[in-house]
Amino acid sequence: MSDNYLTLSQVDMTFGAGGTANTVLKGINLQVRQGEFISLIGHSGCGKSTVLNIVAGLLRATSGGVIVDGREVNAPGPDRAVVFQNHSLLPWLTVYQNVEIAVDKIFRSTRSAEERRDWVLHNLAMVNMSHALNLLPSQISGGMKQRVGIARALAMEPKVLLMDEPFGALDALTRAHLQDEVIRIQAELGNTVMIITHDVDEAVLLSDRVVMMTNGPNATVGQILPVPLARPRNRIALAEDKIYNHCRQEILTFLYEKQRKVAPITTSRSSTGASPSAKVAA
Repeated sequence: MSDNYLTLSQVDMTFGAGGTANTVLKGINLQVRQGEFISLIGHSGCGKSTVLNIVAGLLRATSGGVIVDGREVNAPGPDRAVVFQNHSLLPWLTVYQNVEIAVDKIFRSTRSAEERRDWVLHNLAMVNMSHALNLLPSQISGGMKQRVGIARALAMEPKVLLMDEPFGALDALTRAHLQDEVIRIQAELGNTVMIITHDVDEAVLLSDRVVMMTNGPNATVGQILPVPLARPRNRIALAEDKIYNHCRQEILTFLYEKQRKVAPITTSRSSTGASPSAKVAA
Protein backbone atom coordinates (compact mmCIF):
# COMPACT_ATOMS: atom_id res chain seq x y z
CA MET A 1 0.00 0.00 0.00
CA SER A 2 1.38 3.41 -0.90
CA ASP A 3 1.56 6.07 1.80
CA ASN A 4 -0.42 9.29 1.60
CA TYR A 5 -2.72 8.14 -1.20
CA LEU A 6 -5.40 10.39 0.30
CA THR A 7 -4.19 13.44 2.22
CA LEU A 8 -6.11 16.10 4.12
CA SER A 9 -3.81 19.00 5.01
CA GLN A 10 -4.76 21.73 7.49
CA VAL A 11 -8.41 21.61 6.44
CA ASP A 12 -10.64 24.28 8.01
CA MET A 13 -14.36 24.70 7.30
CA THR A 14 -16.34 27.76 8.32
CA PHE A 15 -19.98 28.32 7.44
CA GLY A 16 -21.34 31.87 7.39
CA ALA A 17 -19.41 35.08 7.91
CA GLY A 18 -18.96 37.84 10.44
CA GLY A 19 -20.93 37.46 13.63
CA THR A 20 -22.75 34.40 12.33
CA ALA A 21 -19.59 32.51 11.31
CA ASN A 22 -19.39 28.94 12.60
CA THR A 23 -16.07 27.16 12.31
CA VAL A 24 -17.03 23.50 12.10
CA LEU A 25 -13.58 22.03 11.35
CA LYS A 26 -10.16 23.34 12.37
CA GLY A 27 -6.80 21.98 11.28
CA ILE A 28 -7.82 18.55 10.01
CA ASN A 29 -4.74 16.54 9.05
CA LEU A 30 -5.02 12.95 7.87
CA GLN A 31 -3.00 10.62 5.64
CA VAL A 32 -4.64 7.48 4.26
CA ARG A 33 -2.73 4.68 2.54
CA GLN A 34 -3.92 3.11 -0.71
CA GLY A 35 -6.19 0.17 0.08
CA GLU A 36 -6.73 1.28 3.68
CA PHE A 37 -10.15 1.15 5.35
CA ILE A 38 -10.68 3.97 7.83
CA SER A 39 -13.66 5.04 9.94
CA LEU A 40 -14.49 8.51 11.23
CA ILE A 41 -16.39 8.49 14.50
CA GLY A 42 -17.49 11.19 16.93
CA HIS A 43 -20.49 12.83 18.54
CA SER A 44 -23.15 14.46 16.39
CA GLY A 45 -22.11 17.90 15.18
CA CYS A 46 -18.38 17.16 15.14
CA GLY A 47 -18.16 17.54 11.37
CA LYS A 48 -17.63 13.93 10.26
CA SER A 49 -19.93 14.26 7.25
CA THR A 50 -18.39 17.65 6.43
CA VAL A 51 -14.97 15.97 6.19
CA LEU A 52 -16.40 13.31 3.87
CA ASN A 53 -18.15 15.92 1.70
CA ILE A 54 -14.90 17.88 1.36
CA VAL A 55 -13.08 14.72 0.23
CA ALA A 56 -15.94 14.03 -2.19
CA GLY A 57 -15.62 17.55 -3.63
CA LEU A 58 -19.19 18.40 -2.65
CA LEU A 59 -17.88 21.15 -0.34
CA ARG A 60 -14.83 23.39 -0.73
CA ALA A 61 -12.75 23.78 2.42
CA THR A 62 -12.37 27.32 3.72
CA SER A 63 -8.64 26.69 3.89
CA GLY A 64 -6.30 23.74 3.48
CA GLY A 65 -6.73 21.08 0.85
CA VAL A 66 -7.28 17.45 -0.14
CA ILE A 67 -5.04 15.40 -2.43
CA VAL A 68 -6.10 12.06 -3.94
CA ASP A 69 -3.42 10.08 -5.78
CA GLY A 70 -1.34 13.21 -6.35
CA ARG A 71 -4.18 15.42 -7.62
CA GLU A 72 -5.93 18.20 -5.74
CA VAL A 73 -9.65 17.77 -5.06
CA ASN A 74 -11.68 20.85 -5.98
CA ALA A 75 -14.88 19.32 -7.40
CA PRO A 76 -16.78 16.03 -7.48
CA GLY A 77 -15.27 13.36 -9.73
CA PRO A 78 -15.60 9.68 -10.62
CA ASP A 79 -12.41 8.88 -8.73
CA ARG A 80 -14.45 9.40 -5.52
CA ALA A 81 -17.80 7.60 -5.22
CA VAL A 82 -20.20 8.27 -2.35
CA VAL A 83 -22.72 5.97 -0.69
CA PHE A 84 -25.12 7.90 1.56
CA GLN A 85 -27.41 6.67 4.33
CA ASN A 86 -30.26 7.38 1.94
CA HIS A 87 -29.71 5.03 -1.00
CA SER A 88 -30.42 7.82 -3.56
CA LEU A 89 -31.69 5.46 -6.25
CA LEU A 90 -33.79 6.89 -9.08
CA PRO A 91 -37.26 5.49 -8.38
CA TRP A 92 -38.33 5.24 -12.04
CA LEU A 93 -35.32 3.11 -13.01
CA THR A 94 -34.86 -0.60 -12.37
CA VAL A 95 -32.06 -2.04 -10.27
CA TYR A 96 -30.06 -2.71 -13.43
CA GLN A 97 -30.74 0.76 -14.87
CA ASN A 98 -29.68 2.51 -11.65
CA VAL A 99 -26.21 1.03 -12.02
CA GLU A 100 -26.19 1.26 -15.81
CA ILE A 101 -26.71 5.03 -15.76
CA ALA A 102 -23.46 5.53 -13.83
CA VAL A 103 -21.51 3.06 -15.95
CA ASP A 104 -22.69 4.66 -19.20
CA LYS A 105 -21.76 8.14 -17.99
CA ILE A 106 -18.21 7.17 -17.09
CA PHE A 107 -17.32 4.46 -19.61
CA ARG A 108 -19.38 5.21 -22.73
CA SER A 109 -16.35 6.40 -24.68
CA THR A 110 -13.95 3.72 -23.46
CA ARG A 111 -15.99 0.50 -23.35
CA SER A 112 -18.38 -1.16 -25.79
CA ALA A 113 -22.06 -1.62 -24.97
CA GLU A 114 -21.45 -5.31 -24.29
CA GLU A 115 -18.53 -4.54 -21.97
CA ARG A 116 -20.61 -1.99 -20.08
CA ARG A 117 -23.49 -4.48 -19.74
CA ASP A 118 -21.15 -7.16 -18.41
CA TRP A 119 -19.67 -4.66 -15.95
CA VAL A 120 -23.11 -3.69 -14.60
CA LEU A 121 -24.01 -7.36 -14.15
CA HIS A 122 -20.66 -8.08 -12.50
CA ASN A 123 -21.12 -5.36 -9.88
CA LEU A 124 -24.69 -6.36 -9.12
CA ALA A 125 -23.56 -9.97 -8.72
CA MET A 126 -20.85 -8.77 -6.33
CA VAL A 127 -23.53 -7.46 -3.94
CA ASN A 128 -25.83 -10.46 -4.53
CA MET A 129 -28.49 -8.55 -6.45
CA SER A 130 -28.51 -10.51 -9.73
CA HIS A 131 -31.98 -11.86 -8.96
CA ALA A 132 -33.56 -8.37 -8.88
CA LEU A 133 -32.28 -6.75 -12.09
CA ASN A 134 -35.71 -5.72 -13.39
CA LEU A 135 -37.26 -4.60 -10.11
CA LEU A 136 -37.90 -0.98 -9.18
CA PRO A 137 -36.60 0.51 -5.90
CA SER A 138 -40.16 0.49 -4.55
CA GLN A 139 -40.21 -3.30 -4.97
CA ILE A 140 -37.13 -4.09 -2.90
CA SER A 141 -36.17 -3.76 0.77
CA GLY A 142 -34.03 -1.04 2.34
CA GLY A 143 -31.06 -3.35 2.61
CA MET A 144 -31.37 -4.33 -1.05
CA LYS A 145 -31.51 -0.66 -2.04
CA GLN A 146 -28.24 -0.06 -0.19
CA ARG A 147 -26.71 -3.04 -1.99
CA VAL A 148 -27.62 -1.42 -5.31
CA GLY A 149 -26.17 1.90 -4.14
CA ILE A 150 -22.92 0.16 -3.23
CA ALA A 151 -22.87 -1.65 -6.60
CA ARG A 152 -23.38 1.65 -8.43
CA ALA A 153 -20.52 3.25 -6.50
CA LEU A 154 -18.17 0.31 -7.11
CA ALA A 155 -19.08 0.22 -10.81
CA MET A 156 -17.52 3.67 -11.16
CA GLU A 157 -14.16 2.12 -10.26
CA PRO A 158 -13.41 4.92 -7.79
CA LYS A 159 -9.99 5.40 -6.29
CA VAL A 160 -11.72 6.19 -2.98
CA LEU A 161 -15.08 4.85 -1.79
CA LEU A 162 -16.79 7.24 0.64
CA MET A 163 -19.65 5.95 2.82
CA ASP A 164 -21.73 8.24 5.06
CA GLU A 165 -23.47 6.05 7.66
CA PRO A 166 -24.60 3.67 4.91
CA PHE A 167 -26.13 1.18 7.35
CA GLY A 168 -27.59 3.62 9.87
CA ALA A 169 -31.23 3.26 8.80
CA LEU A 170 -31.19 -0.54 8.58
CA ASP A 171 -32.24 -3.18 11.09
CA ALA A 172 -29.47 -4.97 12.99
CA LEU A 173 -29.51 -8.18 10.96
CA THR A 174 -29.50 -6.41 7.59
CA ARG A 175 -26.75 -4.08 8.82
CA ALA A 176 -24.61 -7.08 9.83
CA HIS A 177 -25.09 -8.74 6.44
CA LEU A 178 -24.09 -5.58 4.58
CA GLN A 179 -21.08 -5.03 6.82
CA ASP A 180 -19.94 -8.55 5.90
CA GLU A 181 -20.49 -7.77 2.21
CA VAL A 182 -18.39 -4.61 2.44
CA ILE A 183 -15.61 -6.52 4.23
CA ARG A 184 -15.65 -9.20 1.52
CA ILE A 185 -15.73 -6.72 -1.38
CA GLN A 186 -12.99 -4.53 0.06
CA ALA A 187 -10.78 -7.60 0.54
CA GLU A 188 -11.41 -8.63 -3.07
CA LEU A 189 -10.94 -5.21 -4.68
CA GLY A 190 -8.49 -3.52 -2.32
CA ASN A 191 -10.46 -0.26 -2.33
CA THR A 192 -9.44 2.75 -0.28
CA VAL A 193 -12.50 3.31 1.93
CA MET A 194 -13.58 6.08 4.29
CA ILE A 195 -16.76 5.43 6.28
CA ILE A 196 -18.64 7.70 8.69
CA THR A 197 -20.26 5.84 11.58
CA HIS A 198 -21.78 6.33 15.02
CA ASP A 199 -21.38 2.64 15.85
CA VAL A 200 -18.27 1.74 17.84
CA ASP A 201 -18.46 -1.97 17.03
CA GLU A 202 -18.90 -1.24 13.34
CA ALA A 203 -15.84 1.00 13.36
CA VAL A 204 -13.64 -1.67 14.94
CA LEU A 205 -15.03 -4.52 12.82
CA LEU A 206 -14.47 -2.77 9.49
CA SER A 207 -11.42 -0.58 9.93
CA ASP A 208 -7.65 -0.62 9.71
CA ARG A 209 -7.69 2.64 11.67
CA VAL A 210 -10.40 4.58 13.50
CA VAL A 211 -10.20 8.38 13.37
CA MET A 212 -11.84 9.93 16.43
CA MET A 213 -13.11 13.49 16.12
CA THR A 214 -13.25 16.03 18.92
CA ASN A 215 -16.50 17.84 19.62
CA GLY A 216 -17.45 20.88 17.56
CA PRO A 217 -17.21 23.76 16.98
CA ASN A 218 -13.57 23.83 15.83
CA ALA A 219 -13.59 20.03 15.67
CA THR A 220 -10.38 18.27 14.72
CA VAL A 221 -8.78 14.83 14.78
CA GLY A 222 -8.44 13.97 18.45
CA GLN A 223 -6.98 10.49 18.23
CA ILE A 224 -6.24 7.86 15.59
CA LEU A 225 -6.50 4.25 16.72
CA PRO A 226 -4.89 1.43 14.70
CA VAL A 227 -6.96 -1.77 14.64
CA PRO A 228 -4.35 -4.57 14.34
CA LEU A 229 -6.83 -7.39 13.72
CA ALA A 230 -6.04 -9.96 11.05
CA ARG A 231 -8.26 -10.20 7.99
CA PRO A 232 -10.60 -11.80 7.10
CA ARG A 233 -12.51 -10.96 10.27
CA ASN A 234 -15.15 -13.17 11.89
CA ARG A 235 -17.66 -11.14 13.88
CA ILE A 236 -18.51 -14.05 16.21
CA ALA A 237 -14.88 -14.83 17.02
CA LEU A 238 -14.12 -11.15 17.57
CA ALA A 239 -16.64 -10.90 20.40
CA GLU A 240 -14.10 -12.61 22.70
CA ASP A 241 -10.96 -11.21 21.06
CA LYS A 242 -8.72 -9.21 23.42
CA ILE A 243 -7.49 -6.83 20.70
CA TYR A 244 -11.04 -6.18 19.47
CA ASN A 245 -12.27 -5.41 22.97
CA HIS A 246 -9.24 -3.23 23.73
CA CYS A 247 -9.92 -1.15 20.60
CA ARG A 248 -13.59 -0.91 21.49
CA GLN A 249 -12.72 0.30 24.99
CA GLU A 250 -10.25 2.88 23.66
CA ILE A 251 -12.94 4.41 21.44
CA LEU A 252 -15.55 4.40 24.22
CA THR A 253 -13.08 6.05 26.59
CA PHE A 254 -12.34 8.79 24.06
CA LEU A 255 -15.99 9.45 23.22
CA TYR A 256 -17.55 9.03 26.64
CA GLU A 257 -14.85 10.41 28.93
CA LYS A 258 -12.49 12.62 26.92
CA GLN A 259 -15.27 14.04 24.70
CA ARG A 260 -18.22 13.79 27.08
CA LYS A 261 -21.55 15.11 25.84
CA VAL A 262 -24.76 15.69 27.79
CA ALA A 263 -26.50 13.04 25.66
CA PRO A 264 -25.53 9.53 26.84
CA ILE A 265 -24.25 6.68 24.76
CA THR A 266 -27.09 4.38 23.79
CA THR A 267 -26.88 0.62 23.45
CA SER A 268 -28.31 -1.81 20.95
CA ARG A 269 -27.54 -5.31 19.77
CA SER A 270 -23.91 -5.58 18.79
CA SER A 271 -22.59 -5.48 15.26
CA THR A 272 -20.79 -8.70 16.22
CA GLY A 273 -24.10 -10.20 17.28
CA ALA A 274 -22.76 -11.15 20.70
CA SER A 275 -22.79 -8.20 23.11
CA PRO A 276 -24.35 -4.75 23.50
CA SER A 277 -23.19 -2.29 20.85
CA ALA A 278 -22.25 1.25 21.79
CA LYS A 279 -23.46 4.06 19.62
CA VAL A 280 -22.78 7.75 20.01
CA ALA A 281 -26.10 9.40 20.78
CA ALA A 282 -27.26 11.75 18.05
